[in-house]
Amino acid sequence: MSNPELEILYDNGPCLVVNKPPGVLTQAPAGIDSMEVRVKAFYRDREQKEGNIYLGLPHRLDRPVSGAIVFARHVRAAQRLSSQFENRTVTKVYWAVVEGDVEPEEGRWTDYLHKRHGMPQSIVVPEGDPRGKIAVMRYRVLDRMAGAGTWLEVELETGRTHHIRVQCASRGHAVVGDAQYGSTRPFGEQFEDERLRAIALHARQLGFNHPMTNEPVDVIAPTSQAWDLILPCQR
Repeated sequence: MSNPELEILYDNGPCLVVNKPPGVLTQAPAGIDSMEVRVKAFYRDREQKEGNIYLGLPHRLDRPVSGAIVFARHVRAAQRLSSQFENRTVTKVYWAVVEGDVEPEEGRWTDYLHKRHGMPQSIVVPEGDPRGKIAVMRYRVLDRMAGAGTWLEVELETGRTHHIRVQCASRGHAVVGDAQYGSTRPFGEQFEDERLRAIALHARQLGFNHPMTNEPVDVIAPTSQAWDLILPCQR
């Protein structure tokens, strides 16, 4: 299998940020394409190294989601980046186009999510449910498309499985293209293999401190052509 070229957004020491395309897993079992496989191949080629390549994955992006994702080339960098994610000092800003008109113009949503056992799916549960983990996101409306949904900028305060997708869908505003959570509208190329299809959710901005120098890093990930079609006046 040939290694697709990475869209590199930041490359400094043991820290690499790439623009993940939709339809690609962050991590997968051996023999299945993933961002981990692609980034390891990138390092193996650049360093002219054979055999095992260490790669730390401090966070994940869902398969149909695109955008900025960071990897670490050695253990110390991975541990320091993971600590930033765990302590919620990382800035994670997403763009989403969702169905319907979101009101008010900005807000903060809090829910309790439960990841269903053995299934790549989360559900909202009551606050007192022992299975629930708190999920908090803040949003603001960037634009409204007449009859075509709402363009949101979302900042996560927590990190949960399918976080934004579930919180939006539970309020009747499924992310466009996200059939798993009730969207009835397609987004991007409609591949025969549904696992390759995109949804209108993009990790637009990622901010953290470099794991070795502690310098602030702020990365913006460009959107794909599918976004140009849905947002013709994109900023």
